[in-house]
Amino acid sequence: MNEILFDKYKTLGILLLLTAGALLVHGYHPYAEDAEIYLPGVERILHPELFPTGQEFFLSHASLTFFPNLVAFSLRVTHLPMEAGLFLWHVASIFLLLLACWELSRLCFPNARARWGGVCLVAALFTIPVAGTALYIMDQYLNPRNLAAFAGVFMVVRTLEKKYVRALLWLVFAACMHPLMWTFPFSFCVLLLVLERFENRWKSAATTGLAALLWLWMPLAPAASAAYHEAAKQHPYHYIQNWAWYELLGIVAPLALFWWFGRTARCRQWSMVERVSRAFVVYGLIYLVSVLVVDLPARFESLARLQPLRSLHLLYIVMFVCVGGFLGEHVLREHVWRWLLLFVPLAAGMFWVQRSLFPASVPVEWPGAAPRNPWTQAFVWIRQNTPADAVFALDPEYMHIAGEDNIGFRCLAQRSRLADEVKDSGAVSMFPPLAEEWWKQVQAQTPWKSFRAEDFLRLKNTYGVSWVVVQQPGVAGLDCAYQNSAVRVCRIP
Repeated sequence: MNEILFDKYKTLGILLLLTAGALLVHGYHPYAEDAEIYLPGVERILHPELFPTGQEFFLSHASLTFFPNLVAFSLRVTHLPMEAGLFLWHVASIFLLLLACWELSRLCFPNARARWGGVCLVAALFTIPVAGTALYIMDQYLNPRNLAAFAGVFMVVRTLEKKYVRALLWLVFAACMHPLMWTFPFSFCVLLLVLERFENRWKSAATTGLAALLWLWMPLAPAASAAYHEAAKQHPYHYIQNWAWYELLGIVAPLALFWWFGRTARCRQWSMVERVSRAFVVYGLIYLVSVLVVDLPARFESLARLQPLRSLHLLYIVMFVCVGGFLGEHVLREHVWRWLLLFVPLAAGMFWVQRSLFPASVPVEWPGAAPRNPWTQAFVWIRQNTPADAVFALDPEYMHIAGEDNIGFRCLAQRSRLADEVKDSGAVSMFPPLAEEWWKQVQAQTPWKSFRAEDFLRLKNTYGVSWVVVQQPGVAGLDCAYQNSAVRVCRIP
């Protein structure tokens, strides 16, 4: 009994160390990228007076998930500050994904070195791109995908263990967190059961199911408006024909790798690896066919928002568990220097990539620490010094400006703003009825770099904009209450 407890505490300790290492390597940026879509829902639950305008661009997502409710509830119960609560949720999501990968590797591999090889490789590659899907295995900030990720892996593990009630509970949790990402581990679990039950008839069953799915989709494909097409152009990764050759290789190569895993596992009598590998080959081919049907015909443009190739997210997690397992078993073995030779340069490379993505920010934005990024400094000043009902306007492409580091204005400043081209177009791509209003607001702010005081006054008269954020050296005729090396925050007269 003492030995069992020791092993459990040892496993827990190693997972905690890997969690800390993953955080330091991949960084933490709580208000970056898609946090602009997901966090305003949390903030509005906690402070209903926020965001009197523009709610539709984040509530469209928030209405389909319990993520904002869960995070807001936890903050109310614990009385933690927003930044501290988000940080703890993020750390917990890292730990739980690594724990789920450990559980999976425990089923697949008999030796500890293979199990830890799989978990370590996943931890080292959290922010590697998943082919051309614009997804990482784990984002550098809290969002529903991170929570659905570990729930999906746990779902697969419990299905492999034939603990179907627990698998169903993880399915419910994943579905409550993300309206789309739960479907991929669920479909994989169904495929596992189908292949096990109808091993000799899986080809006909898969073909029939795919045909039925496409037959249902065809009449559901709405015609895309011109405004929606403009939003879709901002997200070319929705369409496989826009992917680069190496991104396309990121679809095919994992399937070949799983085929090899299956053959090798059969020789070594690793039945679970063989079973999982065979299922992922079929899983990958089904989603590849579905994306070709949905993406290539023009009439299905609006259906591309379903993004069937997000199925690669689960596939990549399991693939790296298997790759790490094989490396640990056959290459790394018990030689510490081999583990260091692999993982130290790998972690250093991933750290360097993350620094290049967020060059103006510190690698880990600890809760309560003063921000270094001048855009972040300005957004914090806005949150602390402007009325809650203020409406702002910024460059519609502000998140792509060098040095801005993809920091979201709405989620950090906690103020309303007119629609932008970067993140709000993502909401439009998923919810086509938003397209017309989004396009009007973007056009009203174009060309932003040529705006003068009278143009800002037009925004005030049309949309009630009362403040603007402009880059240095500013615009003549504006009353600027705050400025730093990068931007000015100004009232519209």
